[in-house]
Amino acid sequence: MGLWKDARKYIKRKDSDAGEAGKALEEFRGYLYNDISTSESGRRMQQRVCGPVVAMTFNFMVAVGIILTNKMVMGKVGFNFPIFLTLIHYSVAWMLMAILKALSWIPITPPSKSTTPFSSLFTLGVVMAFATGLANTSLNHNSVGFYQMAKIAVTPTIVLSEFILFRKTSSCNKVLALALVSVGVAVATVTDLEFNLFGACIAVAWIIPSAVNKILWSNLQQQSNWTAMALMWKTTPVTIFFLVALMPWLDPPGVLSFPWDLSNSCAVLSSAALAFLLQWSGALALGATSATAHVILGQFKTCVILLGGYLLFKSDPGALSLCGAVAALGGMLVYTSLSLKESSESAPKPSQTQTSSAPLKPKSDVETASSTVSGTE
Repeated sequence: MGLWKDARKYIKRKDSDAGEAGKALEEFRGYLYNDISTSESGRRMQQRVCGPVVAMTFNFMVAVGIILTNKMVMGKVGFNFPIFLTLIHYSVAWMLMAILKALSWIPITPPSKSTTPFSSLFTLGVVMAFATGLANTSLNHNSVGFYQMAKIAVTPTIVLSEFILFRKTSSCNKVLALALVSVGVAVATVTDLEFNLFGACIAVAWIIPSAVNKILWSNLQQQSNWTAMALMWKTTPVTIFFLVALMPWLDPPGVLSFPWDLSNSCAVLSSAALAFLLQWSGALALGATSATAHVILGQFKTCVILLGGYLLFKSDPGALSLCGAVAALGGMLVYTSLSLKESSESAPKPSQTQTSSAPLKPKSDVETASSTVSGTE
């Protein structure tokens, strides 16, 4: 009997320990769920985990991967339907987000106190359709040099648009640094300017949507407390609708006769998976930095690829192109130096930080442009 009583006490103690462990596990799961389920907590987690350096490095790596994949899809595979390819990208991205939302793995709900009008979200969805669709169409119909010239024109367009929309100004020295970056990238990359009237019209039409797209992504995240995934979830259906409307106008006929075998389907789906990561990483980078810093990031990527090919693989782009790339990197260093200086001058003193309880202002390009030169897209 004594042995039986001791055994019962032991079992009860074990049951109690198991109950406490289970309760602790449930509390931990609830904490994790609450930490990512709301937009405000998701936004805080996004800021903690994906700072400027992490977000822009992520964007840089994915951008290089999708460039190689899309070259394979449009070249080797022969899928010459840029708008339909973009439609597949966004459709796959929306299905992936739907799965993640069903599993409650991502903070996809809008801010609880959001004052963002529906028109802003609708505008962002429309602009995304034109910016991405026209970019792929421009790349399909233009030479690389002409396409690069159009990309360079995005930088002054962003500066002008931010001044018109938000009265945001830049110092004269920063404007000169951006001009040096743009000229350097032009000299480094623009080697062939084959003119095509249709391609030129597409490239010019792409510039303004691309600039507005970056500005809206950055502004809505920083000032309206949206997370990257929440914005993607809300705007992707609008983007898909307008891509369907653009497809008959900009894509050539014959998409239904494309050979959808296993190899081609895997290549297109790989491009779509990378496109989802590119959209997400680009949104994270814009939320952590600014539209101008994100554009400089793309130009930094171009210069790094050109100089890396020369140093590592002994490619010979020519002395003029190398000088242009070095000049562009020099302009990025000057821009970063000016940004850090302005950031330190505008930073509050410690006594002011302790006594002030005002909400933090969104980051601007002057606070985050240093990420551009430290190894990001």
